[in-house]
Order: sequence, then C-alpha cells, then structure tokens
Amino acid sequence: MKFGVVVFPGSNCDEDMVYVLRDIMKQETIKLWHKNTDLEGCTHIILPGGFSYGDYLRSGAIARFSPIMTSVMKHAENGGFVFGVCNGFQILCESGLLPGALLHNNSRKFICKNLYIKADNSKTTLTNSVPDKALKIPIAHGEGKYFADTETLANLSKNGQIIFRYCNENGEITPDSNPNGATENIAGVCNATKNVFGMMPHPERAADELLSNTDGKFLFESILKAALVNT
Repeated sequence: MKFGVVVFPGSNCDEDMVYVLRDIMKQETIKLWHKNTDLEGCTHIILPGGFSYGDYLRSGAIARFSPIMTSVMKHAENGGFVFGVCNGFQILCESGLLPGALLHNNSRKFICKNLYIKADNSKTTLTNSVPDKALKIPIAHGEGKYFADTETLANLSKNGQIIFRYCNENGEITPDSNPNGATENIAGVCNATKNVFGMMPHPERAADELLSNTDGKFLFESILKAALVNT
C-alpha cells in the first residue's frame, strides 16, 4: 500500500494529509506534483483541500485539466482508490469521477467550523470502521453545497453512494444541521463502483490527539482495513 497526495498550485491541506497518513497511520506516503503524470506506484490517491489555481472559474474547474488528472482518472477507471477532500471533492466532481456539483454556500460566506456528520453507508472502503454515531469533523469552504438532479439523487440513494450527511450532535439529520444548503444534507458521495470518494468536511483535521478530536481517524482506519481485507 502506498499513498500519493496530489499537490496543485493553491493546495493548502496537503501537509496535513501527509502528516496523518505518514506519521499517525504509519503508511508510506509521497507527494505527487500536478504537472507530472507518473503516480509512482501509488495504490491510493488523495486529492487534498485548498484553493487549486485560486478557485478561478469554479472551484476545481482548472485543476481538473492538470496533467496528473489524466493518470488519476485512469487509476480510478481501473478500480484504484481515489479520495478527494473539500477542494479535492470539487475536482472529482468537475472531472466527472463523481456525480453532482458543489455550489456556493447558501450564506454566500466562507464557513470554517466544527460540525457533525453521520455515515449513510457503513459498508464502504471509507466507512467500514466508522461507528454508528455523529462524528465531529471541521469544514472550511465557500462552495460546499452539494447539488444533483432528482434522477441522480435517486440513483445515489438506491446504490448506497451517499456516504455522509450533515447531522446534529445526536446524529439526527435536520435542516438546522445543514451548514451550506446541501441537497438532502449530503456531505460526501462515492461513485457507483465505490472506489472513488469525495467529502467536504476535513477528516485529516480531526485525526490527532493533540487536537482533542480523533473522529476523523475512523475514516483512515477504514481505508487500511479495506486494504488488508483485499490483500
């Protein structure tokens, strides 16, 4: 198992992601520069948060055309694991690897705070070790409102592709617990074959005991558990 964290101009969560994967989870982890096309033998590709290319046009719209994304897309099409967080989620939607789109928050303001999410499908590579409770995970985005048309939403629900929804601290899915106006409180989704994942909250910012919150670590433990099962 080898993790590759893609770095775009404007990425600012790449170091956080590398730290969690390498120093906390003790996994071989390297950075992959956006201009390269060689994934260097990485089995797990991570697109971190940040403001790739300054978020010009739309968040993720330019990064989607970076040279490395050609290789990331081939990796995904061959069944390889890909995980995008925040801006990484936006890039995956722009590239067509994930359904739907991320729109401006209803408030039209950048939101940075801790909130709660709950796994909607606990049987995926990203959620198999996540407990059945609300997880406290921070968000930091201005364009995090997940949107998809009615048919897409129906398919997502039917296929178990909705992986996280915003909730309150008791795990209840309520309008008040939705920070950005996301359709059906959706905080993260996966593709139909369940090897590509995206979410707006930042689990890498909630995986270190020094931060007094390790709820995000459940997701990384899930990834490692799934890899062990499949070896």
